[in-house]
Amino acid sequence: MSNIARGLIALIASLGVALTPMRADAAGMSLIRDSEIENTIRDYATPLFAAAGLSPGAIRIYIVNNDDINAFVAGGMNLFLNTGLLVRSESANEVMGVIAHETGHIAGGHLARLQEQLRSASIAQILAMVLGGVAAAASGEGGAAAVLGAGGTEMVRRSLLNYSRTQEQAADQAGTKYLDSIGQSSRGMLQILDKLSGQEMLLTARQSPYVRSHPLTSERLAFVRNHLATSPYADAPLPPGFAMRHKRMVAKLHGFMQQPGRTLMIYPESDTSLPARYARAIAYYRTPDLPRALTAINALIAENPDDPYFNELKGQMLYENGRAREASEAYGRAVKLNPNAPLTRVGHAETLLALNQEPLTRQALAELQEAMRQEPEFSRGWRQLAIAHGRLGEIGLAGLALAEEALLLGRKTDARHQSQRAQALLPVGSPGWLRAQDIENAARKTDDD
Repeated sequence: MSNIARGLIALIASLGVALTPMRADAAGMSLIRDSEIENTIRDYATPLFAAAGLSPGAIRIYIVNNDDINAFVAGGMNLFLNTGLLVRSESANEVMGVIAHETGHIAGGHLARLQEQLRSASIAQILAMVLGGVAAAASGEGGAAAVLGAGGTEMVRRSLLNYSRTQEQAADQAGTKYLDSIGQSSRGMLQILDKLSGQEMLLTARQSPYVRSHPLTSERLAFVRNHLATSPYADAPLPPGFAMRHKRMVAKLHGFMQQPGRTLMIYPESDTSLPARYARAIAYYRTPDLPRALTAINALIAENPDDPYFNELKGQMLYENGRAREASEAYGRAVKLNPNAPLTRVGHAETLLALNQEPLTRQALAELQEAMRQEPEFSRGWRQLAIAHGRLGEIGLAGLALAEEALLLGRKTDARHQSQRAQALLPVGSPGWLRAQDIENAARKTDDD
């Protein structure tokens, strides 16, 4: 196959199992990182992945900072969930329903099958489909999709779309099976489908991306309803703690992503629930009203002293307001309460580095080394590790850390330069020197590809 064909297939594949491209800014999507939200989603998903016969640790979960209701899989073992979906979900069961469906796509190998379908189409037809889809997304006009019909592509488009609908039905069937196998209800899946079903009559530009990328049919809705009528788990309760964790996740997203005034309208002072107080603490911090924010978060910590996420938030509040020493204490407590949270460890290390004292720099170095062992693809951690090594005069290791960061961010020239710098400074044959060679070779290989 020509490089053009491979490139076009990669372009469509990068959009997930759907044929219709996502919004035109999808290539520049921004991802958010948060230990609490990521751990919540991971706990929802892990039993479903296992039920599908997948290795939970092999599937990466990404949270996309986008207000649209959407979720998709891409590149094989990658699951993407929009913040818009999470915020608008009314229960953990709804999120689990979406994850179960997307797990059906992964386990069914639908993305690979889509690529096979694309290979059977001519390059000209694929190109017309891609350009037509991009034109429709960029223009915001549903009529722009008429480009897809030009040049004899309509038959191919219909064939692929029908295949996608078949995939959607298969993913629903698999998803309900996975939910039953872990003793959970498929009612959340039906609730999401019901919410979106009315959007099919809207102009394409006004539809949720989830509707555009996951064709809805009356048969799909009927299947899930019929399944619930016969499933012994139709009304199964959620696992302990899931309902509260969902409310906390939604409150946290509101707090960080809405304007503070909007958050305070959604969670007024009259609402004394824990999620509401959590959202208000974040809103006060972003106003900014640090005294009020600290009062709110300290009250939550006093009632929940073993909660790592309240301590982490307090550390963030203090650090971003120039109170690094107090911030390091809060982050330190969060790490002790949740040692398997690399993002929290990196936050703790940043506060220690800000104090610029050699013993604390060495403590920061240890935190960063453990964080990168847990999550070697967290680029910010490599940057902080480079700072720690540099402060301690370990210039070769600092160069190696910068090479790791550059490789992750796709800066191939920087990766080669820093890896060569590291090789020149590190003992020949040492683990760091060998890793620097690997990075240089990897950066060169991506150039060759």
